[in-house]
Amino acid sequence: MTFEARIAQPQTVTRWPAVVTMDGPAGSGKSTIGARVAHQLGYLFFDSGILYRALTWLALRQGIGLSDGATLVAVAERMDVVVRPATQADGRPYTVEVDGEDITWDLRRPEVDVNVSEVSKHAGVRAALIPQQRRIAAEGGLVMVGRDIGTVVLPDAPLKIYLDAALEVRARRRLAEQRARGRPATYRAILDDMRRRDQIDGGREVAPMKPAADAILIDTTTMTIDQVVEYVLGLIEQGRRRHMQD
Repeated sequence: MTFEARIAQPQTVTRWPAVVTMDGPAGSGKSTIGARVAHQLGYLFFDSGILYRALTWLALRQGIGLSDGATLVAVAERMDVVVRPATQADGRPYTVEVDGEDITWDLRRPEVDVNVSEVSKHAGVRAALIPQQRRIAAEGGLVMVGRDIGTVVLPDAPLKIYLDAALEVRARRRLAEQRARGRPATYRAILDDMRRRDQIDGGREVAPMKPAADAILIDTTTMTIDQVVEYVLGLIEQGRRRHMQD
């Protein structure tokens, strides 16, 4: 598996925090907010969900049973994933290729949304993908988002954020996103799928979705994207001042 991404300039890596983790359920805003925060900091943005979505997309294309953990692990270990800066001006924050094919928007298709939690709950799959995430984070100057970044992937990260929002609000956000892309969707279907995914992600035995003990929790239910970004940047500035005083 290979990754190609723009790495932050060396001088930014020495600034506090070297890494920011941002976890939370679907529709909490972590990808949009994480990307904007990374841009403001001059950091690399990396959505760990890309890896699980890419594996889900590949498994569906190849007709692999999503309960077949052993086969999924084998696919995860040999799939060639490349993440690079956006190659098209279509709103994408980056371009994702699997085996040379651009699948950036395919990763957000409803069938991937519905099945990615089933794929990611396999312990072997997570074991195969976590080292790749840690290797990327080792460079520093990074905002990494996901569901278990602060608890499992990067438990020693200096700043951990956990975003959440009311289920109904998250479903409305995802509905607007799907319709903006011209994809058929209904509020009820999205709501039911998010509820199911929350139960799977929060109840799995391996790396359940939950805030790290030292994470800062932000409820985005009544906040705009700009307000959340401003709040997170404020937390970072406060942390930097304390770090300089220590």
